[in-house]
Amino acid sequence: MSVSIRSFAVVCLAATLGTLMIVGYARIRAGGAAPVSMPADRDPVELAQPVTGALVVRGSVSVTVAAVGRAAAHRTAVMRAPVGSRVRRLWVRENVRVADGDPLVLLDTTALALAAARARAELRRAEAAFRELVLFDGEIADPAVRKTREQVARARSGLDQADLALLEAEFDLERTVVRAPFAGRAARVQVTEGGDVSPGDELVTVVDLDSIRVEARVLETDLGWLEEGRGASVSFTGIPGEVFRGRVETISPVVDPGTGTSRVRVSLANPGGRIRPGMHARLALEARTSVNRVLVPRDAILERDHRTVLFVFEAGEEDASRGRSAWREVTTGVENRTVVEIAPDPETDGVAPGEIVLVEGHHHLVHGAAVRLVGDPGSARAWPDG
Repeated sequence: MSVSIRSFAVVCLAATLGTLMIVGYARIRAGGAAPVSMPADRDPVELAQPVTGALVVRGSVSVTVAAVGRAAAHRTAVMRAPVGSRVRRLWVRENVRVADGDPLVLLDTTALALAAARARAELRRAEAAFRELVLFDGEIADPAVRKTREQVARARSGLDQADLALLEAEFDLERTVVRAPFAGRAARVQVTEGGDVSPGDELVTVVDLDSIRVEARVLETDLGWLEEGRGASVSFTGIPGEVFRGRVETISPVVDPGTGTSRVRVSLANPGGRIRPGMHARLALEARTSVNRVLVPRDAILERDHRTVLFVFEAGEEDASRGRSAWREVTTGVENRTVVEIAPDPETDGVAPGEIVLVEGHHHLVHGAAVRLVGDPGSARAWPDG
């Protein structure tokens, strides 16, 4: 009995749905809402891709060689103990400025002063002995004989040795004041007042930080591009965001067979002494400069299907900021980190100075796409000169 009731309910539901569908169709045919359509005289609107452009220019481009190195003081002098003694006075501490000739360390002079006094006494004894030996030589008529006797007397009396011993003692006494050999800063102070030192012990290091040199290793394949006197840009890990200008001072004529590199030294000013010896440096060494070249920003260059291309902006007739993208296959020449030369090549399209190339928003464009130039097309985005 329950099965029959369910079957009857299903039949009634199907009949109701069918009736509703028939009524709805009849109402539409009788004047229901008509489908919306575009006016026959209006074309679909083509959206323009916003892009940024840069002017093609004719100018110079400098190629650089990259290298890494370490900063070092322009001059460094390690001051050592000239004699064994005790440190009587220390005039400097770390990072103190010193002038040329300033005293740094005073060694105890007691022992050396006694040695000098003994040397003077020995010299006086030798002089007396010498005078006694030549006392009657003035009566000798032959000058050659007198000269020979004088030489023998000097040797027998020890006069020459005594004279030399006094000079050495006075020299050692004078060296007990250790002085700065040039203006700079004190570094690596290794002694304290009252401490004993032996001959040759390190006392203080003096560094000249008014200028800095950076020593870098350059691959032998890049050496041919470099010349002494050319410029260099140097940045330091310890001074982020700043670039210092210097010049190539020396290029070693020897290549290390183990690394295939040669040493290149760059010198640069160090205002304020901010660059410290030992700092890690990155260098861009100016290798060569090519002049009178057609240049575009690196951002303009794309690779499509193994071809080097760029897009040129072709302005429309009514609005100079709207136009089309034009695909150009190009041949590149000299380049650096910011610019690329477009070299003349009869087999590619090339570009001309004054044209506008696209540098942003162009990576997914196709030839002839509608584009909108952001900014004044007469003053397209500036880009760094090479």
